Amino acid sequence: MTSLDATGTARERGTADTLRATSGARTSSDTSTTGKERRGDPVTTANQNTVVDDTSVSALLERGRRLATPGLRAAVARLAPPMDTVAAYHFGWIDAEGRPSDADGGKAVRPALALLSAEVAGAAPETGLPGAVAVELVHNFSLLHDDLMDGDEQRRHRDTVWKVHGPAQAILVGDALFALANEILLEPATVEAGRATRRLTRATRRLIDGQAQDISYEHRERVTVEECLEMEGNKTGALLACAVSIGAVLGGADDRTADALEDYGYHLGLAFQAVDDLLGIWGDPEATGKQTWSDLRQRKKSLPVVAALSSPDPAATHLAKLMRTDAKKSQAEFEDFDEAEFAARAALIEEAGGREWTSQEAQRQHTTALAALDPVDMPGHVRDQLTALADFVVVRQR
Repeated sequence: MTSLDATGTARERGTADTLRATSGARTSSDTSTTGKERRGDPVTTANQNTVVDDTSVSALLERGRRLATPGLRAAVARLAPPMDTVAAYHFGWIDAEGRPSDADGGKAVRPALALLSAEVAGAAPETGLPGAVAVELVHNFSLLHDDLMDGDEQRRHRDTVWKVHGPAQAILVGDALFALANEILLEPATVEAGRATRRLTRATRRLIDGQAQDISYEHRERVTVEECLEMEGNKTGALLACAVSIGAVLGGADDRTADALEDYGYHLGLAFQAVDDLLGIWGDPEATGKQTWSDLRQRKKSLPVVAALSSPDPAATHLAKLMRTDAKKSQAEFEDFDEAEFAARAALIEEAGGREWTSQEAQRQHTTALAALDPVDMPGHVRDQLTALADFVVVRQR
């Protein structure tokens, strides 16, 4: 599928060099364990010395969830039936029968960042609340549509909305959440609200660009590492970048500060997505709430796959041959594969160096994200919290 030639970009040549080193250091015995055994291994990044203050990060995420949830519930209450009920199910507030539930509502990273960014500007965290709610609504709009387009049947350990309530409701509720995000953000009718909304709409357009790229790559034989990173920057980085700047904008920060925060968020998003790609192949379903080998089942051209196919290792050639054969199969035929066939593909990706390269890329993006904060003047405890959140992103298991 992907090969690197003399016309490849510098980034791609660097990828090939790294993969040559990482794949060459392996023997076939390194990937001889069964798919089940390998899938249970923790997903790790290159820097194993990263220490995360779980208490600090948990408190930040809980604050984001606690402060944003009332706003999210109030926003959903504006929707006409049955969209309000469908949205409530998606957020985990009720079960499929409409009974109250306390299901997993997600990590709340984006609301946490929006509230924290208000503090960068010297404002109270609550100043960022409209931004926290708006960004989380856009994020969930994308999840509702992504689950339908990808055919995902599970999210957060429950059936997805389209499976329970049908594709039409998933589309309608997703659209409604997107409209609500802009409505809520514009309600204060201030200059800062207008600036924040411009950033949100731009991020949303890029998110949609990234989803379109992601879908198109599933049907292409060749995807470069550079293209994959561009897609993931759009699909994940853009909204995280918005989340970490929107609270600061609402708090009166200038564009220079907001842009620097966006740089941090963008690279944090790339680190986040690199870890997500590792979890999409090797993550423990008990932790992720998704099917085993979920990204392989969907034939996604995620970073580990694209990086592996860029490798000079013989395993990459074998993998490319298998994937060309896979591309000719219908989705029904492909889903009939047994666990061993998906495990074999995952083993080839690892043998070719795709797993290790992606782990290292997550750490590279983490380092770049933190460097973007250097020129920003902010309270020391806020900088420490932004650093802790970045560390959490690269060591998480879900």
